[in-house]
Amino acid sequence: MPITLIDTLPKFISPEEHRNLVASTPASFSDIPPVLRHKEDNVSVSLDPALDAFSAEDAASGSLYVIESHLVFISATGRGFQVEYPAITLHAISRGEKGPSIYCQLDDSVNAAQDAQPQNEEDDIADMRELTILPKEPSSLESIFEALSLCASLHPDPGAEDEMDNDDDDAFVDAGEFETFNGDADEEFSEVGRVRSDFLNNSRFAPY
Repeated sequence: MPITLIDTLPKFISPEEHRNLVASTPASFSDIPPVLRHKEDNVSVSLDPALDAFSAEDAASGSLYVIESHLVFISATGRGFQVEYPAITLHAISRGEKGPSIYCQLDDSVNAAQDAQPQNEEDDIADMRELTILPKEPSSLESIFEALSLCASLHPDPGAEDEMDNDDDDAFVDAGEFETFNGDADEEFSEVGRVRSDFLNNSRFAPY
């Protein structure tokens, strides 16, 4: 399952520690822990549909960790969850009814067995979950968004890569393709700011 309950924070290192390890030429680069790209305290989250065994109290306050391997939330209660990046089909800065937040759509069918994959549009919708991240400091939204975009780019959608192989002209995009969305109340994103959906438009970028 792409979203997993945890009670222990995954191992990670800082960007500075990563630079030092790489400069020392380790025996195996694969043994280097993932990098923490952003940490935000005083964060609340909401999941729709709710996650079993993760209560409203768990979601009320905690810390968000944008790690290169997973997106992680650890509650003040000690419980938390981690999300695999390929499951995040869309993430956006939203200024909707819940307040300034990061809105994500999660595909619960990612990594499911082939015979368990959605067979029609209704099944596909049923496998979607919404995650809303609400930091106490709205000014942190941009930093969270950028870190999330960078980490997501390290985990490209295999299906998107196959399509890119068939069209080399689409292999690279520039920053000008990021757009501002100003919807109205009749549209799906009524008050969404910048939107990035790597899995819908194949606009992955290479951070290094």
